Amino acid sequence: MGTPGEGLGRCSHALIRGVPESLASGEGAGAGLPALDLAKAQREHGVLGGKLRQRLGLQLLELPPEESLPLGPLLGDTAVIQGDTALITRPWSPARRPEVDGVRKALQDLGLRIVEMGDENATLDGTDVLFTGREFFVGLSKWTNHRGAEIVADTFRDFAVSTVPVSGSSHLRGLCGMGGPRTVVAGSSEAAQKAVRAMATLTDHPYASLTLPDDAASDCLFLRPGLPGATPFLLHRGGGDLPNSQEALQKLSDVTLVPVSCSELEKAGAGLSSLCLVLSTRPHC
Repeated sequence: MGTPGEGLGRCSHALIRGVPESLASGEGAGAGLPALDLAKAQREHGVLGGKLRQRLGLQLLELPPEESLPLGPLLGDTAVIQGDTALITRPWSPARRPEVDGVRKALQDLGLRIVEMGDENATLDGTDVLFTGREFFVGLSKWTNHRGAEIVADTFRDFAVSTVPVSGSSHLRGLCGMGGPRTVVAGSSEAAQKAVRAMATLTDHPYASLTLPDDAASDCLFLRPGLPGATPFLLHRGGGDLPNSQEALQKLSDVTLVPVSCSELEKAGAGLSSLCLVLSTRPHC
């Protein structure tokens, strides 16, 4: 199947959802999250959309905000997409499960093959799933259980799927991510380093690794542009958010770094990968 990272296909579309006022009020789907600055959160979200569209050249599809879905902007938890297949997840929080409806419709309209999680015993948050280009790692966390991981394996049978224990309240992609086609980046916390060590024992493929001072800095998006031969992009948290990790990120010389901020949205539990869904194939639209 080629070298690691080849499965991280060329991107064409990105899907985001607007920030509702209910998120700013701290409703957070009943999670008791702190109130945040609505205007700042919306600015961050708008800049993210602009970078996806203008800097990365993706066709941006934006779902409108829904006041009944305070955590709706975190739509990265609602689907796992590879090729022309989208697995619609079953979030751990029952209050978040209605978020999948609008995402399902948008992905159907783009011509993706939709797979549903029909097992009521399964839970799966999309940000617990890391795709390296050759295989999937699924974090077993507060949010995702073994049955959810089994459904990922059943859906994407062309790829190996391994499970990685995740401690505390983190998602796997809040601890580690892909910093390039062959490079895993991870935070410096014990939880992040433990996850990376587990991944290394489970894989048959060699990955370079880079440790970042901040766990949140590893929650990044490696994206191949649509033009063949163009340098890949790494969408990452910038110096205004995580200044201590910027020097380490500069070591990723085979990507073009594109910094964004989500410090206000982070108060609602958002990581960078939770704020968008990227399609790495050209759907049939």
